Amino acid sequence: MRAAQLHTCGEPPHVVDAEAPTRAPGQALVAVGAAPITPLDLLCASGTSYFGRPDTPYVPGVQGVGVVRESDTLAAGTRVWFPTTAGMAPGDGAMAELAVAADDELVPVGDAVDDVHLAALGLSAIAAWTALLLRGGLRAGERVLVLGASGVVGQVALQAARLHGAGAVFGAAMEEGADDRARELGADGFVRLRRDDDADDLTGRMREVVGEVDLVLDPLCGVPASAALACLAPHGRLVNLGSSAGASATFSSAHLRSGSRSVLGYTNNDLTPEQRREALAQIEEHAAAGRLAVPFEAFALDEAATAWARQAAGEVRGRAVLVPGAPRG
Repeated sequence: MRAAQLHTCGEPPHVVDAEAPTRAPGQALVAVGAAPITPLDLLCASGTSYFGRPDTPYVPGVQGVGVVRESDTLAAGTRVWFPTTAGMAPGDGAMAELAVAADDELVPVGDAVDDVHLAALGLSAIAAWTALLLRGGLRAGERVLVLGASGVVGQVALQAARLHGAGAVFGAAMEEGADDRARELGADGFVRLRRDDDADDLTGRMREVVGEVDLVLDPLCGVPASAALACLAPHGRLVNLGSSAGASATFSSAHLRSGSRSVLGYTNNDLTPEQRREALAQIEEHAAAGRLAVPFEAFALDEAATAWARQAAGEVRGRAVLVPGAPRG
């Protein structure tokens, strides 16, 4: 089979002819239809993640969409979304024509959303969805601020907040054109972030737009999170699921305690298989009905190195997705 194989941490994977994987009991063999290049893939492959330096060579791809070839629990031909532990534990992932995944992790999916779009949504959509609803406890009528609103997680969060009855939704991001995109997705207001922001200045600008909010979705940490914390209403919650703007944020103890405000951590790794299945089922339903969408760019498997480099450089609008069955360039 053909596979995108990473040999050196910090460098893109390259497509090679590889031996097809063999499933063990409790595993499924899946013909991969689409595999996204996610921030988690890039982080693991950098060799600097909290999972440690991965053994190389390995096939990246922490998730994919495909069709079951062999399984102990699902019939051959069943269309599924599946996760892998590639880069987090020894073993290969989804960026290949064939992949192996745990039977109990497979999520059967319908046919209404194509492979590439469903893969682009994938774990990023699951993170936004469950961080808002399960961890953040979003209630109808609440005011929501989404930091990093231009990313896939942020774009899903804007739409998910609206779908679940938020009273007002605000976005914040740095990228050019992110304000227009946020408003297209239902944002009531937008805060432009700057590389040279300090917390006090950003807090003032943020308060002018959002006033106070009940729930903040924060994939950024750093200065944006510090400013957002200062905008939390009494009993407000900030849910952190990333640190792309900085490794730490600051808060006023008096502000946090006086309003019984909360700072919460989130990781997809804490979800049970059932929670992940339920979230993906809802995401698929809304995407099929045209109520939920993210931008993506499809690449043939032989374009893996280019797609990887472009995703890492932020040159892809939305998510780069490899399509193993696409014609070779």
